[in-house]
Amino acid sequence: MTTPIDRVTATPAALDFIGELRRRHGPLMFFQSGGCCDGSAPMCYAAGEFNLSDTDVYLGNLDGAPFYIGLEQFGYWEHTQLIIDVVAGNGGMFSLDNGTGRRFLTRSRLFSDEENTVLQAQAPGRHAG
Repeated sequence: MTTPIDRVTATPAALDFIGELRRRHGPLMFFQSGGCCDGSAPMCYAAGEFNLSDTDVYLGNLDGAPFYIGLEQFGYWEHTQLIIDVVAGNGGMFSLDNGTGRRFLTRSRLFSDEENTVLQAQAPGRHAG
């Protein structure tokens, strides 16, 4: 049996920040923005405060918070592991990190050929509704 490969992960600093936001706002969720006003920032919301579409792709959890990405954006990044970090700055306009003096940032790395082979059998989840 092959160990599953995480499509999204977080740095220790990001995990600490997620814990802070959870204590302040309750359960959380993330959506990887695909551009426009907030660039390609990972957006953090109170659970259920962002309407997912039937085509949004579930990538995994960050400390219990589900992380989604739009299908088209996933097509661009499917061979890349998303690494969520936190840096100084202003968060996205509607993201819970806004106004904290810190913001989430997506870093990435390409999966190896071996990881891509495993990922082909480990299809990402679709939002069920």
